[in-house]
Amino acid sequence: MTLQMCEEAAMAAIALQAVHRLPEQRTTVSEIEVATALNPIDPDVVSAAIPAFFIGRNRAGLWVAREAKGRAGGLFLFESSAIDFANRRSAPERCALVFPAESFELDIENQGNPLVALAARWLDGAKRHLARTAR
Repeated sequence: MTLQMCEEAAMAAIALQAVHRLPEQRTTVSEIEVATALNPIDPDVVSAAIPAFFIGRNRAGLWVAREAKGRAGGLFLFESSAIDFANRRSAPERCALVFPAESFELDIENQGNPLVALAARWLDGAKRHLARTAR
């Protein structure tokens, strides 16, 4: 199986996840702000000198990597890509990876895979369209 076939299969799986989450009410801006509020990391847990990244999934099932202070972040198809992004952005030092239990949205400019960001917008539009036609 080629890399392109793997990526296409993964995108199809994400689209399937989005469809199976229907029907869903549209999220308001205030709900998104609450969902994306990533609390500062406790200095007793991670030193301020160590860069920290939140790694998790958004509502569409895509992987999100976001630096704790909001200086870098991106959307990715694979968890390993999100982790690689965090490690590259913190090089030459290593970084702390924090995996929140809840999903969260990228609230800064996407510096990750631009094609995944386009796919996320397409999935969101398709999801809204399917919700309207399912009523």
